[in-house]
Amino acid sequence: MQQLRTAAALPRVKRKSRLKLFLGRWESPVAGYLFLSPWLVGFFLLTLWPMFLSVYYSFTKYTLLDVPNWIGLSNYKQILFDDETFRKSIKVTFQFVLLAIPAKLIFALLVAMLLNKKLKGISIYRTVIYLPSLIGTSLAVSVLWKNIFSDTGFINQILNVLGIQGSNWISNPKTALGTLILLVVWQFGSSMIIFLAGLKQIPQDLYEASSVDGAGKVKQFLRITLPMLSPILLFNLVLQVISGFQMFTQAFVITKGGPVNSTFVYVMYLYEKGFAQFQMGYASALAWLLLLIIAVVTLLIFMSSKYWVYYESNGER
Repeated sequence: MQQLRTAAALPRVKRKSRLKLFLGRWESPVAGYLFLSPWLVGFFLLTLWPMFLSVYYSFTKYTLLDVPNWIGLSNYKQILFDDETFRKSIKVTFQFVLLAIPAKLIFALLVAMLLNKKLKGISIYRTVIYLPSLIGTSLAVSVLWKNIFSDTGFINQILNVLGIQGSNWISNPKTALGTLILLVVWQFGSSMIIFLAGLKQIPQDLYEASSVDGAGKVKQFLRITLPMLSPILLFNLVLQVISGFQMFTQAFVITKGGPVNSTFVYVMYLYEKGFAQFQMGYASALAWLLLLIIAVVTLLIFMSSKYWVYYESNGER
C-alpha cells in the first residue's frame, strides 16, 4: 500500500520540479535581458550605431549623394584653422551660455525660495509657475515669442502706451540675442523644481540657531542656504550648460541666425552644413567638436567644484 502511494506521488513531484525549473529560468539574468531587448535594440540601432557612423563620416568627404571619400583630418583642420564662420558661431554660443545660464539659475533659485514659504494655496502657485517649462522648447513657444518681440508685438504695444518708442527687437543685432536669453530664462521651471527640492532638505535648526546668534536673512542665505544647496547648484549648472550649448530651436525659428549672424549659434551652423549644404562629413566633424567642447567645459566645472561645493557627509568643500 505504501508503495502504491509513493508511486502515485511521483508524477506530482516531477510536475513540481518542472514548474520550479521553469520559474528558475525566468529568475535568471536571461529573462531580464529579454524584457530589456526592445530598449537595447533601439539603443544599438538608433544611438550607438549612428554614433560610430558619425565618427567615420567626420574623417570623410560625404555629401549624401556620393560615396564617402576618406580624407583623414582635413575636416577638422579646415574647421579649426580656416573656417571663420565656425569661430563666429562659437563666439555667439559662448556669449549665450555665459549670459543665459547664470541668469536662468539665479532666477530659478529666487523663485524657488519664494515658493518654499508656507502659504495658503502654495501648491497652486507652484503649478502655475511651472507651466511654461512643460511646453519646453516647442515650435509654438518660439513662434509666440517671435510675435511678442516683433515690430508690432505685445512688448512694443505696451511701450507705445507708456509713450516710449519701441523697436523690432529681433531685427536689431544688439537685442536679438537678448530675446533668446529671455526665452531661456523664462523657461526656468525644471531648475526651480530641483532647487525647491534641495531647499526642503535644509534643516530648519540651522536657521533658528543662526537667528539666535543675530544673523540676518542675507547672512543666512550666504552662510547656510548657498553652501547647503551647492551640490544641487552644481547639478543644475552642468545640466543647463550642456543644454545651452545645444540650443537650436529658438534661434532657428525666431531669428534664423540673424541679424548679421548675431544669433548664429553653433548647432545652427552644424544644421546648415549637414541639411542645407549636405556636407555630412563636415557636419559630423562639427558635431564631435561640439561634444569635445561640452566635455571640456563640464570637466572644468567639476574641477572647480572642489572650491565652492560643500558636501555635508564629510564636512568639507
